Amino acid sequence: MRVLVVMDPIETVNLKKDSTMAMLWAASRRGHELGYALQQDLYIDQGKAYGLISPLKVFEDYNHYNHYYELGEKKKESIAAYDVVLMRKDPPFDMNFVYTTYVLEQAEREGSWIINKPQSLRDCNEKLFATQFPELQVPTLVTSQQSLIREFIKEHGDVIVKPLDGMGGMGIFRLYQDGVNIGSTLEMLTELGTRPIMAQRYIPEIVEGDKRILMVNGEPIPYCLARIPQNGEVRGNLAAGGLGQARPLTENDKLIAAKIGPFLREKGLVFVGLDVIGNYVTEINVTSPTCIREIDAQFGTSIADDLFDVLEAGRTA
Repeated sequence: MRVLVVMDPIETVNLKKDSTMAMLWAASRRGHELGYALQQDLYIDQGKAYGLISPLKVFEDYNHYNHYYELGEKKKESIAAYDVVLMRKDPPFDMNFVYTTYVLEQAEREGSWIINKPQSLRDCNEKLFATQFPELQVPTLVTSQQSLIREFIKEHGDVIVKPLDGMGGMGIFRLYQDGVNIGSTLEMLTELGTRPIMAQRYIPEIVEGDKRILMVNGEPIPYCLARIPQNGEVRGNLAAGGLGQARPLTENDKLIAAKIGPFLREKGLVFVGLDVIGNYVTEINVTSPTCIREIDAQFGTSIADDLFDVLEAGRTA
């Protein structure tokens, strides 16, 4: 296949942790031809989707090669000339990201398979999508009204508040009923009551880890990565200093995956990360889920190959 990756600048990746590199290495091992583009390289000309695309070679044995990638000369190509497009641009999910999904949606109409589906990237906010499964969540409120959030805190006593567009644990606060900084925190997060945020009852099991369950075509990888808060932190995110510990899925994890999996397939969300604390789903990550490398390293899996098994079967079906 011809595989195009849309990502952040490849020279900035963390080679020890980057899941996109795992996907590119898997594609290269399988003999697929790779192309590389940044978000700003994609455009529409006379109703057709194009990109200024560079041929890409990647090297798993990067110490031997003294580098891990080579880029060829950038040139104009139809995005639909690629069988599969991996949309792996990290958040923030801003208007530039939205505009990129429109370009990719045009490429989809022209025959390319976009992972994940552009419309679903727009529709499925990673915080709000999880609210479609209230039976799998702790009490959750989404609002810009500070009075409603204060009532929620009063009812539940111990609450997590967070922005709807954050990543890596940014902007997450724990608020108590008698806390002295409730007002200033809510003013900041809601931008003085003009921006909705999410409030959730605190889940004590966070001390055991915020589990990332990776889903490939609606089916769970048998192992998750528990991201365990360190040094008194409330956040388990690896970007916030959490310790990653891979574990087999529990029976409850499998039940959660079985409940959500069909919805992911229906929406064309092929590669997704469920965030689970205790027995509860907190987020459904659809933009550029990570944790492939940590699980592979600890359990000998090859999750990117599982993904490409699906992609190859889908293009030949």
